[in-house]
Amino acid sequence: MKRRAAPILRNFRAFLRISASSKSSLFGLIMVTVYVLMAAIGPFIVPLDLVGRSPRYLPPSVQHPFGTDYIGRDISAQIIHGARDVLLLAFVAAMMTIMISVILGTVAGMKGGRVDTLLTFVTDVMLTIPGFPLLIVIAASIKGGGGILVLSAALAIVSWASPARAIRSQVLSLKRRDFVEASRSVGFNTLYVIFFDIIPLILPYVAVNTLLIMMGAIYSLVGLALIGAIPWSECNWGVMISIAVNYAGALTDPRSLQYLLAPLGAIAILQISLIMLSHAVEVVFNPRLRERVK
Repeated sequence: MKRRAAPILRNFRAFLRISASSKSSLFGLIMVTVYVLMAAIGPFIVPLDLVGRSPRYLPPSVQHPFGTDYIGRDISAQIIHGARDVLLLAFVAAMMTIMISVILGTVAGMKGGRVDTLLTFVTDVMLTIPGFPLLIVIAASIKGGGGILVLSAALAIVSWASPARAIRSQVLSLKRRDFVEASRSVGFNTLYVIFFDIIPLILPYVAVNTLLIMMGAIYSLVGLALIGAIPWSECNWGVMISIAVNYAGALTDPRSLQYLLAPLGAIAILQISLIMLSHAVEVVFNPRLRERVK
């Protein structure tokens, strides 16, 4: 057990060291940690009042950091309570997408022949289909049921093709390397080659794309909520944007502008943080990049 945990601990220490050595990576790490803590424990600390017991359009203050909305609800409380669904769905969707991409891309690259032709054809077909319109159709068909897992699966269905194609290309290149041929010559089976020779070398791409897929999932979730394609939730950041524009008149009434800027700012800062954090993650899994920062 200790031997298995040792590489994980080494990578975690390297991740912290690399993050601390770069201001952008450190900012990304701190902000992503803040978002995770906000989603995990924030709802237990900050009460949510959907009735609106405070005066309308209060400016930002200690009691209401982002002010109040058009019916007197605390905007910061809505942001905090909405973070959980956003982050959870983004993470689950990214895990599902990467799992499908790695499996199909690796199988296509390693098997070749008819299997590769079939999987490549399916991948190409998926790439030609507009992702967000397809996601709207899927989300509308499951509206009101399924929850985060089903919606994450829908996001994975429309997102797996591009990373799968890139992984296939990497596997096609790697399987011709001398060390792979050496593993085959001493009798190691295909599964051993995949897990111990191929997967470790594509981990940088997989790790970075996991964060990028999370970003895409957040945009998709907010977009679906904005157009009403998923179940209504007062605290969903996309719903907040929709209400601010369509009901609170944020584009014409300066008093409602804070209700629009709060979810937009939360989304923007989270996306920037994930981009900055992705550099540190890539360095951890890429030995060549790790040597440059030592």
